[in-house]
Amino acid sequence: MSLARSSLFNVARAARSMGVHAPVLVRGFASTAVRAQAEPVQKQPMIKEFKIYRWDPENPSQKPTLQSYKIDLNQCGPMVLDALIKVKNEVDSTLTFRRSCREGICGSCAMNIDGVNTLACLCRIDRNTSKDSKIYPLPHMYIVKDLVPDLTQFYKQYKSIEPWLKNDNPPEKGEYLQSPEDRKKLDGMYECILCACCSTSCPSYWWNQDEYLGPATLMQAYRWMADSRDSYKKQRGEKLQNDLSMYRCHTIFNCARTCPKGLNPAMAIAKIKLELATE
Repeated sequence: MSLARSSLFNVARAARSMGVHAPVLVRGFASTAVRAQAEPVQKQPMIKEFKIYRWDPENPSQKPTLQSYKIDLNQCGPMVLDALIKVKNEVDSTLTFRRSCREGICGSCAMNIDGVNTLACLCRIDRNTSKDSKIYPLPHMYIVKDLVPDLTQFYKQYKSIEPWLKNDNPPEKGEYLQSPEDRKKLDGMYECILCACCSTSCPSYWWNQDEYLGPATLMQAYRWMADSRDSYKKQRGEKLQNDLSMYRCHTIFNCARTCPKGLNPAMAIAKIKLELATE
């Protein structure tokens, strides 16, 4: 007999000895762990089809194609990256894509989802199961494999603007000082994570990416031109004074519409043009 049940009998026995006749209440206990558990609610499957771009450079004779995968959304996280990870882990381990932080910080999982350049980790899955979801790599880029674009040229352009502080007169003691007003000028530019969503949405970059720097790189160029601690503003501007580096921007604003961080590269490019024109 369990300790709890024997205690109840002892209470009843003591009551009868004092002339009090009380009913014995015995609490039932589940004999197994299964009986003690609540029945789980069974959800109806929500099957959604994902059509994912596939191309393997090791099989050059095979043309790029869209491969279909069906995922139960009730067994998957809410973001497109969750679906891609589920496909790779449980359905097709050959699927290739980049990912790292899963928090919209690293920019690794940039791709074209349902016609929009964005980050897979920040893009929610459309719960409408009657519509399939199409996933491509970033457009107008050389493809390494599947959803992985070659960003060699993109990073080469970023390096060309020398994205670091340049100052020939460092402070004798302590750090470079900056007023709150000057620091505020960098807001909306320093947050860029170089995911390349904006540059690969720009028609000018599609056709001239060998020489046109593109929205992401130009915004970072102005980030250093606007920094009060940098003493090479003039030299940075002079490097952009040619027909292709910057002036291929026609302010279509595709870059601002697609930026997953809500930044506005077109505004930064316009400010560069204005400052160079008024010098």
